[in-house]
Amino acid sequence: MQQILRLSLVCVFIVAAAPFLSAAEAPEIRLVLQITVDQLRGDLPGKVLDRVGDGGFRYLYERGTVYSDAHHRHANTETIVGHTTLATGADPAAHGMIGNVWLDRKTGALVYNIEDPTERLLTAGADVDRKTEIDPTQKTASVEGRSPRAIEVTTFSDELAIHTAGRAKVFGVSIKDRGAVSMAGHAGTAFWFSKAAGEFVTSTYYADAYPDWVIEWNKKRLPYGYAGTSWELSREPSTYLFGDADDQPWETDIAGFGRIFPHAFGSADSPYLTTLLTISPVGDELTLDFAKQLIVNEGVGDDAVPDYLSVSFSSTDYVGHIFGPSSLEAEDNLLRLDRTLAALLSFVDEHIGLDHTLVVLSADHGGPDAPGFLEQLGIPSHYFDPESLDREAAIQRLKRRFGIGGELITTYYHPYVYLNREEISKHNLDETEVEWAIAKELMSVDGIAYAVPSSALLHGGLPDTPMVRSIVATFNPARSGDIFVVFEPQVFINDFDGLEVAATHGSPWRYDTYVPLIFAGAGVPAQRISRRVHSVDVAPTLAAAVGTKPPSGATGVVLVEALSRRSSGSE
Repeated sequence: MQQILRLSLVCVFIVAAAPFLSAAEAPEIRLVLQITVDQLRGDLPGKVLDRVGDGGFRYLYERGTVYSDAHHRHANTETIVGHTTLATGADPAAHGMIGNVWLDRKTGALVYNIEDPTERLLTAGADVDRKTEIDPTQKTASVEGRSPRAIEVTTFSDELAIHTAGRAKVFGVSIKDRGAVSMAGHAGTAFWFSKAAGEFVTSTYYADAYPDWVIEWNKKRLPYGYAGTSWELSREPSTYLFGDADDQPWETDIAGFGRIFPHAFGSADSPYLTTLLTISPVGDELTLDFAKQLIVNEGVGDDAVPDYLSVSFSSTDYVGHIFGPSSLEAEDNLLRLDRTLAALLSFVDEHIGLDHTLVVLSADHGGPDAPGFLEQLGIPSHYFDPESLDREAAIQRLKRRFGIGGELITTYYHPYVYLNREEISKHNLDETEVEWAIAKELMSVDGIAYAVPSSALLHGGLPDTPMVRSIVATFNPARSGDIFVVFEPQVFINDFDGLEVAATHGSPWRYDTYVPLIFAGAGVPAQRISRRVHSVDVAPTLAAAVGTKPPSGATGVVLVEALSRRSSGSE
């Protein structure tokens, strides 16, 4: 009882101490600008803060409310999971985006998060082949339409549309389809970059035809202006932390892009040109240019009805996968990202005014360092091949025990092991008993820290620990696999859509959950808050700032410090 009383007094003190302004005194919010930097681990901006100008990271960290201990609280820290959590304020257990890929048990088909076969990509004026996309792994994949239908709850942007009776302009822009669609929500419009077309595209879910300004932007063919050029260092090598460590053996060479500067993009007719642009700072620069044109041509922030624009920058993620976050490439990308952020904020200030723009910056997840780099420092680390699980001695013992001659583990789609249910049924075995038996054996495999059966997550009875809570937050009965696997700290999968890469995120360990979280603009005070907060808190805070109800599945809390706004004329 005394603990409850003390907690209540602390909460009262926080609210009472916050100098809230009346509606008449507070700066009018005409735009909510949500910036998400893919794979921006929480410590990374601090590595370059002493070498950047005033407009990007420095503006955010010195003029905003900075939450220095912000984390995702779900266990599968992948792109679609983190973006949707930031958008909805809900855990993946509720919003449904439990992974970048999951297996549809009813059809046996793989589901790639926001792909939607009932929709198609729009075709614009240019005569381009959109039958296939070339992805960063040099593979081709079929292109279908995209939509937010798989997201099972509302986003903040949906709630803003509801609150304003559809008058709010709502947009999401990103190189990645899932970075745009998740944030634009069900009621907004998303644009993303098609590597096959070399254009920003959308789907028939959002529109019947492209606006004229999008057609004109695509006709300029800006990506192809980089043909014959290279990604070069933006500063003298001696000014970089990793200036003398350009060529590292664990870095990945994609399609001749190389492991050392300069990284050549190739010719205009190269099938990899647009892919290589996205694994360099150019991907963010193209996103910025498109977002600026959207602001002007769609009249974003030009009236008293608050609008919403999400800009998700993806290059940090691609660079992190290919070269690792502790690389010269990642360092130069951060410095260039700072200039991109500064240019975006300056443009918004010029056209709308930062005093009338509520800015929030965070990341969909963090990311680990490459094992090769960690080993250099004496920190044990290695890769793990999940496709070898069915061949493990422990699993072979179970096969003999259950009398199974074929596969018992059919596949692994992160973070879930999928069992051969046909084989289990054929031998009249109890699925729950098999799940538990396999989970127990997996726990004995070197490199695996936890293996949790879905039946245990569904029926409860697990210990109430932070790890179990993070796994429960990710579990959705309709979409999750059979056994949730957590690898040991510093043990990583190095598969990125079929390509061996330097580093891959996706764990509940702190290097993957730790993200920056900063509110700025619109009278937000300059302050640093060190208490633990979570990504689910972002959407409820945005809702409180503009007066909408929270998204339907939101479980986060309002970050009251970011709402204790200064007057528009104060510093």
